[in-house]
Amino acid sequence: MNQTITILGSTGSIGRQTLDVMENLGLSPLALAAGSNDKLMEEQIRKFRPKYAALADEKAALRLKAALGDTDTLITGGTQAVEEIAALPGDTTVCAMSGVAGLKPTLTAIETGHTIALANKETLVCGGDIVLSAAKKHGVDLLPVDSEHSAIFQSLLAGDRRDLKKIILTCSGGPFFGKDKAFLEKVTPADALRHPNWRMGPKITIDCATLMNKGLELIEAMHLFGVTADDIDIVIHRESIFHSFVEFADGAVIGEAAAPDMRLPIQYALTYPRRMTTNVTPLKLWEVGKLTFFPPDEEAFPALRLAKEAARAGGGVPVLLNGANEEAVALFLDGKIGFTDIPQGVAYVLETLDAKAPACFEDVAELDRQARKSLRSYFSL
Repeated sequence: MNQTITILGSTGSIGRQTLDVMENLGLSPLALAAGSNDKLMEEQIRKFRPKYAALADEKAALRLKAALGDTDTLITGGTQAVEEIAALPGDTTVCAMSGVAGLKPTLTAIETGHTIALANKETLVCGGDIVLSAAKKHGVDLLPVDSEHSAIFQSLLAGDRRDLKKIILTCSGGPFFGKDKAFLEKVTPADALRHPNWRMGPKITIDCATLMNKGLELIEAMHLFGVTADDIDIVIHRESIFHSFVEFADGAVIGEAAAPDMRLPIQYALTYPRRMTTNVTPLKLWEVGKLTFFPPDEEAFPALRLAKEAARAGGGVPVLLNGANEEAVALFLDGKIGFTDIPQGVAYVLETLDAKAPACFEDVAELDRQARKSLRSYFSL
């Protein structure tokens, strides 16, 4: 392989695993960008020697620059610096910055003509039409990195897209599968961060616990695969071995099975259409023992229902959903609200704010600001 690869969000879970995949493939990144983790970024730069690096936090960037005076990596700071990293000439950009903050640099990478390995679902949740329009204009491929969307992408290769009947998103159920509202009212951030199958960043792990993550993935799938919310089913699959399915018109259901390891979909996005040797432990079904499937409980986990409603409403409603949820999750992790307060606050925002379809990034940013302000006002914060 001979690719020029930039990683946006290199210090996050996906970014770290992308670097592991690249090392296994014998690749080095052209550039790295992240938020504020200068200590980890320093380790990454010393190991992988990228030509460029940027941190959105300017103070952290200054510390990083001082620490790496003995290297040749050009280090810059600020949100504009991250966008400049995204605009560097290259082949592929891995978009793994967390939250709506990843939208603007992703658009910049698209406008530069990069192939996009997309790990940031909020980019499509909040700016789906804008992103797809830009990708079409610039002839850019969007390759999914989320395990579920990668599984759908791979499964669709088994048939003609015109014959697609249904997408089936699998969901682990998180740490609170089978629990009722009374139990959920008492859980702590530490409880919610104990995901049974995956090791991820705190925000997405909380989203998995509320099932909001699956709702966001439903909206992402709508944009990626050109379907409606009613064309997508969600099933709880506790073992996280099948990562999603597609059903064709003849009734055949095709799925992708693999060990629950994000390095597999990351590598497929980087090597597509090739499949190359990985350092991931192979799946042995006899060791799994059994595979189980259940319907989701939208009464105990109303975040999933809210996301479906936002998906059907369209326009700017998914932006409000995402902004309110991001703010609520941050408050929960900070100990300021309870676990069941998260969907309650999101519901309040959706009920009280109107949202026209955003036409540009600035529209998305304004809706996101309104959602966060409304969410905090609901909790008198």
